[in-house]
Amino acid sequence: MNGADLQSEPRRFGVLGVCLTAIEPAEAVERVILAACDSQPFGVSALAVHGVMTAVQDSSFQYQLNALEMVVPDGQPVRWALKWLHGIRLDERVYGPDLMYETCRRAAEEGLPIFLYGSTSDTLERLSDRLTTDFPNLKIAGTQPSRFRAANEEEREADLRMIAGSGARIVYIGLGCPRQEIWAFENRLALEMPALAVGAAFDYWAGQLRRPPSWMQRRGLEWLYRLVQEPRRLWRRYILLNPAYLALILAQRLGLKVIPTSRGVPPQRMVRPG
Repeated sequence: MNGADLQSEPRRFGVLGVCLTAIEPAEAVERVILAACDSQPFGVSALAVHGVMTAVQDSSFQYQLNALEMVVPDGQPVRWALKWLHGIRLDERVYGPDLMYETCRRAAEEGLPIFLYGSTSDTLERLSDRLTTDFPNLKIAGTQPSRFRAANEEEREADLRMIAGSGARIVYIGLGCPRQEIWAFENRLALEMPALAVGAAFDYWAGQLRRPPSWMQRRGLEWLYRLVQEPRRLWRRYILLNPAYLALILAQRLGLKVIPTSRGVPPQRMVRPG
C-alpha cells in the first residue's frame, strides 16, 4: 500500500453515536505511518464495546471520541455492528495490540522513534525490551508511566515538552479507556504526531496478559476470556454493559432509538489524565 492508495479518506459511520472508521488493519497502519512521516496530529482509538458504551453514557466523552481522526473497531461486536447497521463488511477488526505491533514494525523500517506513555514502570520496561527485541531498529525515544491520578496543568505541560523534545514521531497511550482517549483528544494537536490509544496492548506485549485463543477472538468471546482472568475488576463492564450494548444495537437497527453522532458536547472542564 502506498500514498496513492490513501488519497481518499475512509468513511465513518455512526454506531450508538460514535463515528467509527470503516477501515481494514493494513490501511489503518499505513495512515498512522503517513501521519507520523508528515508530523501531523492524528488521534486514534482502538474501540471495543466498553468504549462505545462509555460514550453512550457520557456525551462529553462522545464529543472527544468523535473529534479524533480515526476510531477503529477493536472488538468483534463493534466490527459486526458496522455490518448489521450499515452493511459494511470488514475482513478483520483493527485489534489494538496488533495495530500497535504493526505500526512499531513500520516505525522501525521508516526510522520513526516512538514514545510509550502510561501503565507502570515495570510494564514499560518489559514492553520496551519486547519491542526492541522484535524490532532491533526501533528507537524508543522515551517512556512515562501513569501517575494513576489526574495530572495537573504543570505536569501535563512537562509531559508534552518531554515527548516533543524526545524526538518521538508516534506516541502510544496505555492509560485505559476512557482516560487514554481523553489524553489523545487533549494533546494530539500540541504534539503534531499520531497519538494511539491502544488500551491493553501494553500489557499484552509486555507479557503480563495472555491473549485469548484465536477461535475465541474470531467469535467475539475475548470478553469472556478476560472476565475469567480478572473477574473482580471486569464483571461490571462485561455482565452489565454487553447486554445493554446488544439491546441498543437492536434498537438502532429497528429504528427505535438512534443516537446522533452530533449529540456529544464539549467537556465542561478538561480532565488531565496521567
